[in-house]
Amino acid sequence: MREGQVELDRAAVLVTGGASGIGAAAARLLAAGGARVAVVDRDADGAAAVADDVRGVSVVADVTDPAAMESAVIEAERTLGRIDVVLLNAGRTSGQSGYDRFDLENYRQVVGVNVDHVVFGLASAVPALRRAGGGTVVVTASLAGLVPMAGDPLYTLTKHAVVGYVRAVAPSLGSEGITVAALCPGFTDTALIANAKAQMRDFPLLSADEVAAAVWRVVEHGAPGECWYVQPGREPAPYGFRGAPGPAGGLRAPEVTWDLSASG
Repeated sequence: MREGQVELDRAAVLVTGGASGIGAAAARLLAAGGARVAVVDRDADGAAAVADDVRGVSVVADVTDPAAMESAVIEAERTLGRIDVVLLNAGRTSGQSGYDRFDLENYRQVVGVNVDHVVFGLASAVPALRRAGGGTVVVTASLAGLVPMAGDPLYTLTKHAVVGYVRAVAPSLGSEGITVAALCPGFTDTALIANAKAQMRDFPLLSADEVAAAVWRVVEHGAPGECWYVQPGREPAPYGFRGAPGPAGGLRAPEVTWDLSASG
């Protein structure tokens, strides 16, 4: 284990979308390994049931609301004493292309859960992780964040955005001892794919427990900015991104820090 990484048997962990699916499986696995877990979900009964299973705490919150996300982190930190690991796991599919029969409300909901939640979650978690002296954030993206998923272009859009955000914030937070990485599982047997499952009878699916085990590996061995793929029959591993061509002459792009107060 490298310096600054978390020992899960003593960690305080916050999991969003923890009432079911990958989030619930991760909460159970991490708790079984000795972690203390706060289960965050808008499903109060589901979050409470998982929290009871893992002898943790449940926090009811709409992760698309920045104030609610901040309050959830504060409550979890107060109850657990600190926050060492954050799994930003909540997600949803869209079921629309974005160009035919466009549903604005559905679009806003998908962007809210898949993108806003990650931005709000990281903004809320970083102060707590700084107070703890460092830690790890794992964002559940998707294989659709690495390759296009033609069956759901808007879902693909949001997951590409998440992967790009993770890779962009990782260097500066990594210098503070906060590792931000992404997990990119393929099709997983959860409620998220329930409507499409009949079409996938001959396709191998991941179990939520397999993805949860990959979460553990990323927390223990992941490096800042890595995006780990998870596929049936393969060992989870960091995805190897190809760099974009630079300008002629072998020059490297400068590290630019933008003045965020500027406009126009």
